[in-house]
Amino acid sequence: MSEQLYEVTLLVNGVHRSATVPARRLLSDFLRHDLELTGTHVGCEHGVCGACTVLVGGRPIRSCLQFAVTVDGEEVTTVEGCTRPDGELGPVQQAFRDCHGLQCGFCTPGFVTTITAYLHENPEPTADEAREAIAGNLCRCTGYQNIVASVLRAAQLRTGSTEAAAEAAP
Repeated sequence: MSEQLYEVTLLVNGVHRSATVPARRLLSDFLRHDLELTGTHVGCEHGVCGACTVLVGGRPIRSCLQFAVTVDGEEVTTVEGCTRPDGELGPVQQAFRDCHGLQCGFCTPGFVTTITAYLHENPEPTADEAREAIAGNLCRCTGYQNIVASVLRAAQLRTGSTEAAAEAAP
């Protein structure tokens, strides 16, 4: 007996994309394997590490816990969609570069999408607020100080605030 397939159509990073998939296809697998958007990483496969975080309707979700069919018709932003329209690094990506917020880089896509969503809610966070915002994402390499600095630097890049820039200095 063959598994029933479903057409899933999403607006991914501003582009309408679709594929026919089984009902149990995870959003992370849909993005990585069906749409070939490999920036979304899968770490723990239990929703704990945050590496697979993408934005659905602007809200961060763990794509390893979400079936693709449940987000049919939604707008999804992956780390690839966090760049500027001209292809240059977006403010969060640039902040990670400026503040050395990554080492191996495996967790970075989840941090970038999480922070992108967070800065829409709180465009001028304090260091404590930045730490709380990233608490659901795990990094085994950095110790988090430079990631917190990256959040503050991204806020500065988005708003032009010199206070955030001074606080972001590693």
